[in-house]
Amino acid sequence: MPAVALHPSLPPATAASLATPFGARALRAAAALWLLVALFGQFLFMAYVAYFYGGAVLDGDLARWNKVMPHGLVPGDSVGNSVLASHLLFTVAVLLGGALQLLPALRRAAPRVHHWVGRGYILSAIVLSLSGLYMVWTSGEPARFGQHLGISLNALLILAFAGLALRAAMARCIDEHRRWALRLYLAVLGVWFFRLGLTMWLLVHRAPIGFDPTTFSGPFLTFLSFAQTLVPLALLELYQRARQSPRPGVQTTAAGVLLLLTLATAAGTGTAWLMLWRPHF
Repeated sequence: MPAVALHPSLPPATAASLATPFGARALRAAAALWLLVALFGQFLFMAYVAYFYGGAVLDGDLARWNKVMPHGLVPGDSVGNSVLASHLLFTVAVLLGGALQLLPALRRAAPRVHHWVGRGYILSAIVLSLSGLYMVWTSGEPARFGQHLGISLNALLILAFAGLALRAAMARCIDEHRRWALRLYLAVLGVWFFRLGLTMWLLVHRAPIGFDPTTFSGPFLTFLSFAQTLVPLALLELYQRARQSPRPGVQTTAAGVLLLLTLATAAGTGTAWLMLWRPHF
């Protein structure tokens, strides 16, 4: 018998919740928890980029950028330096825009704001990917060729997902638009996933195993440059399939996997904060 009939005095939302299988509710809660942890980690990354790089601009000390980017600003390379600056600026824009786009309250209460933020988000993602492609293929670092391929795959997928998400939105195919937008969101976070994975690896091994810290090249970094994109996308597809599964056990298992991923994301955020971002505040 439907929950509403069993509990006629309950609010509709509560009754609907009782009618939802446990597996579906657990999966939804686990996804919300992961997103909350991930947004916090992205906020820390965004704050670091704005504070460190933006602070250097305000202080008139752009040379400070090269303390964390060995091949960052190059004297006399006005084009390359402009591309780098735009890349950093749009990193902040895309992280902020992505967070806003995921707020259900914004979509419901201010759909026009959601639409315009979405356009800005897609534009930022396109600029970010194109500037990233320019930087990796003009850096002249043959030892990092494998990483460049991984980064290029990330950039190309961002461009593809951005175009598909925009096309679906213009066609009013809302479900399709959301699927492509989620893929775009995770692909854009590749640079963030890379840092979480790298610092977790260093924490576990207590040494730069699998890569040369001087040239910042090696098999592990090549692997991570592909994994930063492909692993989150694969997990998203598994999550989407679990949501549509009629078997509660599948959804409960997926919820458990998401909880483990949430713990890993929290740990990675903590190590990235301690090793990469906190020292520059």
